[in-house]
Amino acid sequence: MLFVYPAIFHKETDSYWVEFPDLEGCHTYGSSISNTMEAAYLLTLLEQNKAIASPSDISVIHVKDGFSSLVSCDINQYKDTKAVKKTLTIPSWLNNRAISMGINFSQVLQEALLSKIQV
Repeated sequence: MLFVYPAIFHKETDSYWVEFPDLEGCHTYGSSISNTMEAAYLLTLLEQNKAIASPSDISVIHVKDGFSSLVSCDINQYKDTKAVKKTLTIPSWLNNRAISMGINFSQVLQEALLSKIQV
């Protein structure tokens, strides 16, 4: 399923942040334009059976401090979200420190894997 939405890109000193006027609460940021894009927002809406807004006509979007562009998102690659249990081994000290800080191991592993495969 392919979605195309207008996005507004803002340049900071050494990073970008992007807002999607049609997708309430959907913002992203990164050190480059390419690493600011994520499909997780739309996929979450679909999984929760929530309505997905229709995209605006980009020609009616006026930007003062950035630029607008169309952004496409093909969520088919993310659709099989069935959780798979994995067993891993880490040093005891690292485990204890992470637990004491309330770190979610599954979330950290998912974020690291996504970063590594650059999805």
